[in-house]
Amino acid sequence: MNALTTTEFSFPCQTGVYHGKVRDVYSIGEELLCMVATDRISAFDVILPKGIPYKGQILNQIAAKFLNATRDIVPNWLLATPDPMVSVGYRCKGFPVEMIVRGYLCGSAWRAYKSGVREICGVALPDGMRENEAFPTPIITPTTKAEIGTHDEDISREEIIKRGLVPEKEYEQIEKYALALFARGQEIAKQHGLILVDTKYEFGEYKGQVMLMDEVHTPDSSRYFYADGYAERFAAGEPQRQLSKEFVREWLMSNGFQGKTGQQVPEMTPAIVQSITDRYVELFEGITGDTFVREDTAYLADRIENNITAYLQTLSL
Repeated sequence: MNALTTTEFSFPCQTGVYHGKVRDVYSIGEELLCMVATDRISAFDVILPKGIPYKGQILNQIAAKFLNATRDIVPNWLLATPDPMVSVGYRCKGFPVEMIVRGYLCGSAWRAYKSGVREICGVALPDGMRENEAFPTPIITPTTKAEIGTHDEDISREEIIKRGLVPEKEYEQIEKYALALFARGQEIAKQHGLILVDTKYEFGEYKGQVMLMDEVHTPDSSRYFYADGYAERFAAGEPQRQLSKEFVREWLMSNGFQGKTGQQVPEMTPAIVQSITDRYVELFEGITGDTFVREDTAYLADRIENNITAYLQTLSL
């Protein structure tokens, strides 16, 4: 199995390219983006040295499925998926915040709560909550969208509006969109025996219209619990069974790596790489309810380039 870790394409009407942690984004003309979901994998803000076969296909297909399943809630940037690892869509002007919606008290929110914090991003939290407990209603805890080399920072609704990061009218709109998307995500998760615990959404504007951008409800942007056994584990104070990328972070931490200066990424043996691929396939099938079909990876870059070029030739660029 081959993994796609780098791309250096040159497409018709290409005006720029941005290589992110996981995705390579090609600008086509002034209005379109071509987003290639590579097989790179990151954790603790570090890109790991080996790619994970099929990871890009899995994330791209999950995101496309949920973007198409939520168009009745909010318009989104996606136009087409000309290749299993590629999405093409509108070039939106992104708002510099990420909308994190939490349905349960866990992760960084639990760590803060356990230390005595009772307000996150301007949202008051009730006393007496336990780890992995459902909030009375989902809450939004936004973060700034970090520049390269910096970390996202928690921020309140009031501060976002005060600093002019998002105009008040648009912010109110994306709050409503985020909660509606989360409710839909929870409904879909429930159908597959899962609980959508928390996730993040990114929004922007295209020709004056607010649009949903980027990925939606993927294991890289979301946390899921298995519904079966949740209540029993919660009552007993036991960790929940998760369907997320958390297993990668746990493997790294168990081998002494948390992204800190001087630490070395543990060896990614073929067996480790295969195990991560297998877990991502499990994630895909659990989240979507579909059987994952492994595309031919023999000539990945050529396949992607040919499929994108053929699609772009159908457009009036």
